Amino acid sequence: MTNGTRDNRLGTEPVVPLLFKLALPSILSMFIQSLYNVVDSIFVARLSEKALAALSLAFPIQMVLIAVAVGTGVGTSSLISRLLGAGKESRARHAATHVLVLALVYGIIAAAAGIFFPAQLIGVFTDDPVLIDYGARYIGIILMGSTAMFVPMIANNILRGEGNTFIPMITMLIGSVLNIILDPLLIFGYGFFPELGIEGAAVATVFSRIVSGIFIVIMLFSGKNQVRVSFKGFRPDLSIVEQIYQVGFPAMVMQILASVMVGGINIILAGYSATAIAAMGIYFRLQSFVFMPVFGLNQGYMPIIGYNFGYNNASRMKQTMKAGFLVGFAFTAAGFLIFQLFAPGLIRMFGSGRELLEIGTRALRTISLAFPVIGPSIVGATTFQAVGKGFPSLMLSFLRQIIILLPLAYIFGRTGGLNMIWYAFPIAEAIAAVFMVLWLKSTLKGVFNIMEGDV
Repeated sequence: MTNGTRDNRLGTEPVVPLLFKLALPSILSMFIQSLYNVVDSIFVARLSEKALAALSLAFPIQMVLIAVAVGTGVGTSSLISRLLGAGKESRARHAATHVLVLALVYGIIAAAAGIFFPAQLIGVFTDDPVLIDYGARYIGIILMGSTAMFVPMIANNILRGEGNTFIPMITMLIGSVLNIILDPLLIFGYGFFPELGIEGAAVATVFSRIVSGIFIVIMLFSGKNQVRVSFKGFRPDLSIVEQIYQVGFPAMVMQILASVMVGGINIILAGYSATAIAAMGIYFRLQSFVFMPVFGLNQGYMPIIGYNFGYNNASRMKQTMKAGFLVGFAFTAAGFLIFQLFAPGLIRMFGSGRELLEIGTRALRTISLAFPVIGPSIVGATTFQAVGKGFPSLMLSFLRQIIILLPLAYIFGRTGGLNMIWYAFPIAEAIAAVFMVLWLKSTLKGVFNIMEGDV
């Protein structure tokens, strides 16, 4: 190996136990986060079906914020793991400091949008004045408090890059559990808490993120981590920002494409009813229970792949990939069975209206046909990112969501009605999965040839 014999668990411990050791904290924390998303929607649904629909319309805007945080975080985790694998700890520390500065900048920009343009943002998706009112009241608060989201989401990836998934788990647990507790108190005004309605859901979210953000910042500056963050002598280095976004920008755009897709679907569904929009919102929240464990798996998978890529250990990368793809498939195949068997019960958690139950059940059962291939596809996208190649993931996401899914949904809706729209999802996923397999095989063949020639 060209990088010597440094002892590090990312490069030495048995792959499968290490993968689960790193991934389980993230899987647990993301499960709790998914629970918060569902509980949040259940409480809002008790206000009215239109309030739930408004939450669905606000979702694509929130996804843009998440896109910026996820893209920056993925780029950070990938870069730090590769730098540590190559023995460049000082540069890894510089990268960590840079992303915290970026988190503050993004928070200021989003807050300005929340102050001046909340109604205009919701108005992109609907002209219903009730939906615009509900949505603007909610998203304005979320945007103004977005720094509280950017800091913990991005900072967690600094620690994940060095293989520490425990502290990020605690950070996410603090935010999610506190949010679940505060939601009903602030929405309905129990006890001495004010009754804030839909704004209460937003306030609960922002406050819980502030608390989790304070926790992760304290942990980062404690000096007990391999990557020690300090602003002493900080000077902007554009080369670090460039390296972060070589992987992070494609990941960010991928998430933004998801926002465009959700927004586009909402616009198509708006031609049917607010109930159809609400059903779509329910699906997106419930799907997080299926996909979040795979994303949690990736938090352990990416640093192992990235470290051993930097360490030129092709054999260990292949072992990790095999385990990652199998576990990803198992998670989403289980989700497929749950959605097929229990769809009506899942919808009833949000409302008992006949139309919502009928539309929602059909949507869940049809869209979930794609679940068995989505798990391996998510792991495949992460593999590209872990070796510093974010472009293929970006192009595959663009192909699936924009080139295939949205046009199919529009055509199916015009020719077959609402029930046909849902079939656009599994068709798009299946086609994109074929392209992903072919592209990943080609990319890794070149990567492994170079690595094995460097031994």
